[in-house]
Amino acid sequence: MSSILNSLSKIQTGDIVMSVRDIKKTFIEGGQPLHILRGGGFDLHRGEIIALVGTSGSGKSTLLQCVGLLDRPTSGSIMINGASVQKMDEDMRTQIRRKKIGFVYQKHNLLSDFTALENVMLPMLANDVPEIDARARALKLLRAANVAHRANHLPGQMSGGEQQRTAVARALANNPDILLADEPTGNLDPNHAMTVFDLLLDLVRKNKMAMLFVTHDMTLAQRADKIITIRDGIVA
Repeated sequence: MSSILNSLSKIQTGDIVMSVRDIKKTFIEGGQPLHILRGGGFDLHRGEIIALVGTSGSGKSTLLQCVGLLDRPTSGSIMINGASVQKMDEDMRTQIRRKKIGFVYQKHNLLSDFTALENVMLPMLANDVPEIDARARALKLLRAANVAHRANHLPGQMSGGEQQRTAVARALANNPDILLADEPTGNLDPNHAMTVFDLLLDLVRKNKMAMLFVTHDMTLAQRADKIITIRDGIVA
């Protein structure tokens, strides 16, 4: 396991960090197959930002779940820095997900009983980062996200925009190579949405990460380096 994780860390700007080919996902509903993803794929390079667009119900979130190793495709290939993940056991997939992939969702999904600081620290503590180091990095990320003044506040004491900025900081906690974002500004009013999206792009660019984000807003999509679509279940 350690050799695979070490190899995954040896990526440079411009290298392919994720490669998806002929991805298919079928669910059984009422005894009948429901084909959500029907093929196609893409390459995501380090330092690149890709927008994923498609109509409602087209399979955008399903694709993100598969490439984020939260679900398995029915068939097809997903490679992360050259390592095939579809045949890995759940422990290995969990390790890669914790160490190499960050997630930002439409809803912030912060833990309500923990402060903003604690929410950002938790992913690092799960990866056995010493508490003193996790605290220092969490504070640094909260400052970068312009919510350090809310470090000791619970989510319920924060505005929607502050909660989502905290969620962005949490997604970057383990310095992932890949950031996946599913409608990251979908629950915010236009002003807060643009502020959070500007922050997200800025942090991704500064840290030279790769990001794949789902959006229905073409204004946001056009700020990406590339746009891919899902039409009739085909990713292209």
